[in-house]
Amino acid sequence: MKEKLVRVGFVGAGENTRRRHIPGFRAQSGVELVSVANRTVESARRVSQEFGIPRVFDNWRDLVNDPGIDAVCVGTWPNLHCEVTIAALNAGKHVLCEARMARNAHEAHQMLMAAQAHPGLIAQVVPSPFGLVHDRYLRKLIDDRYLGELREVVVISADDAAWDYTQLLHWRQEIEISGFNMLTLGIMHETVSRWTPPTIRVFAQTRIFEPRRPGRESQGQVDVSVPDSVQVLTNLEGGARGIYHISGITLFGPGRQITLYGSRGTLRWSLRGDQELVELARAGETALKPLELPPEKLGGWRVEEEFISAVRGLERVTRTDFSTGLKYMEFTEAVARSSALNHPVDLPLKALT
Repeated sequence: MKEKLVRVGFVGAGENTRRRHIPGFRAQSGVELVSVANRTVESARRVSQEFGIPRVFDNWRDLVNDPGIDAVCVGTWPNLHCEVTIAALNAGKHVLCEARMARNAHEAHQMLMAAQAHPGLIAQVVPSPFGLVHDRYLRKLIDDRYLGELREVVVISADDAAWDYTQLLHWRQEIEISGFNMLTLGIMHETVSRWTPPTIRVFAQTRIFEPRRPGRESQGQVDVSVPDSVQVLTNLEGGARGIYHISGITLFGPGRQITLYGSRGTLRWSLRGDQELVELARAGETALKPLELPPEKLGGWRVEEEFISAVRGLERVTRTDFSTGLKYMEFTEAVARSSALNHPVDLPLKALT
């Protein structure tokens, strides 16, 4: 049977879109990359020429309303994710939205409601790439009670990515563009949430250690509005406790790792360069040992494949639907609220009064 043709347009074609999504879509048979709209017409033309995308739009609204496309890949900064996604869904287009889902939980709620109003369309958020290699196997281990009763969760993502204050202000350091998410908090929480019960309470503190940086579009110094140091205590459904250390100003820091401590065993995921490492051990063993799996048990990145397959009605989205994206958006906003108010915040998130 001939595959259904899927024509894709790109609103925003930054680094991740060019590195992952465009090649990922091109690798799928029966998929045409037909149009692009970027921050400027000039940058859109460069993408068009680099990847052979035939049509350039100078206005993203014209692209999402174009009857010549079936799906929109939203690769803009987060400040446009909500607006572009809702417009595309209302125009009858399937949507793959780059993470982070939106700037805040309110925008994420709006996006979810728009998706629910169009049940025949696929709405997917680009997932955290962390943990995908071992995810299926780890989930089975946990379900089979390898850990016993989960007791503690430790999430660390600490490096020096934001240490050099002479570097230009990054969009992730501007709350108007990036929203309430801080550093790698959202991506790490999305990853660990695949393996743990839901978080029901957070108590956080944050700080901006480097408050000024050179602006991207001026020669002067500008304010940093997103913290570069975050610590969070969490309560999980079922009684486990969590600790998050997220930092961009940690010289010679430990990098990225997630450790689950249970009554019968321990499991640690970590990132060593570009390679994922899983170590584990149970009571009675002397030390954590590396997990070595045969290739057929390993997973990996298949976001564009899953999206196109879902559009064709061949599978459902598992990484990541809008309902799941909303949960990590509520978590990141709860952390911001807790830090600002200096008291715990419960999840699911309640509206501010």
